[in-house]
Amino acid sequence: MNINKVNTIMKTRFKKGAKIFDIVITAVAGMFSVGMMLYGVFHFGLAEAWPELVLNLFYVACLAMIWMYFFDRLDTLSFNYWCSVSVGMTVLLRDILFAPPLVYYGLHLACLTLSVLLLCTLTYFYARKNWKSYTKRNLWAICIIDMLIAALYNLDIYLEPTSEYTNYMLTEIWIRPTITYGLVACFVTEAEKD
Repeated sequence: MNINKVNTIMKTRFKKGAKIFDIVITAVAGMFSVGMMLYGVFHFGLAEAWPELVLNLFYVACLAMIWMYFFDRLDTLSFNYWCSVSVGMTVLLRDILFAPPLVYYGLHLACLTLSVLLLCTLTYFYARKNWKSYTKRNLWAICIIDMLIAALYNLDIYLEPTSEYTNYMLTEIWIRPTITYGLVACFVTEAEKD
């Protein structure tokens, strides 16, 4: 194979080493977490863990799009739209329609409120025609809201007695914030170019 062809195939969208490292580590961490959850589905059986399999399909789609975007195989508008839709579907399914029962009603209400806010933020983000006018603060708000939701779920897990599911639940909770961090890191970089 010609060396120029290899360079063309392996061309990355990002040039700064720190940003490349940031996005690659995020994608690798997300892939490891999804792999662990797929093992959990296999371990506990499809009858018991099928909702995790559905969520993982959306997570895998997001991770694939992050890699495609990283290697400049996906344009910005498609990445923006489909990643936002995939993350939004996981918010809708896991946190709103099929929200897990929490120990305290206050925690449940806080998670539900933040989930609706995150879904509205993502809807606003992908619906914008001029997405580059979205500021870094707006972008980081998506990630911060998702991290707050994960932290509240994490708190709930520590308030409940541990079981064989605890480690898998702790892993699953932090997959989406990892993916939203990757999504935001990609767009912050795009915003910096202009």
